[in-house]
Amino acid sequence: MSQIHYSGFTIKWATLDWEKEHAFLLRRRIFCNEQGIFQHSDKDDIDTHAQCLVALANYGGWHDKVVGTVRIHQPKEGVWWGSRLGVDTAFRSHTGLGSALIKLAVSSAHGLGCHQFLAQVQKQNEKLFQRLHWKSCFELDVLGMPHVMMEADLKKFPVCLQPNSGFMVRQLPVDYDDEIMPTLLYPHDLILQQSFVLPKVGHHAT
Repeated sequence: MSQIHYSGFTIKWATLDWEKEHAFLLRRRIFCNEQGIFQHSDKDDIDTHAQCLVALANYGGWHDKVVGTVRIHQPKEGVWWGSRLGVDTAFRSHTGLGSALIKLAVSSAHGLGCHQFLAQVQKQNEKLFQRLHWKSCFELDVLGMPHVMMEADLKKFPVCLQPNSGFMVRQLPVDYDDEIMPTLLYPHDLILQQSFVLPKVGHHAT
């Protein structure tokens, strides 16, 4: 098994074709192969106008691999939705990538005039979203799996004005086998200052 050392992760809007293609491949592994929610592909009509976000593992200063993704879209003015949140199995335990993707998803929509951000969250992830300042509205069944309709508290999400470059999640350097769960991998801190600005007084969800 090969040894891989990643110096950190970039959380950003997908702007390159390979980022989007690898995000779709990751979604297929998670939602088709792993969870069995879809048979061959989880793509739908929303993908034609949704914005894809990615978590990129950085190797030697270069973006090397898509290890997490989520998409956001705006079905009507000011109302945004997030969906298809997924993180590679080898990066779920200690990197905080899911939380970072959620933060950029809401904050970047906030920067585009969002006044309500919603998501149908798998029940198993409800507590994670609650810790990130989301409220649970009601439970529902989606494609045979228990979900919770949730809404983000926009006052807790600073406006992001540079989603194409995003921000870095840094970690202490650790080597690990790319075929096993990296039990020693853990986050250090988030570098957010240059990408996020605080919302103006009175600018919050209605």
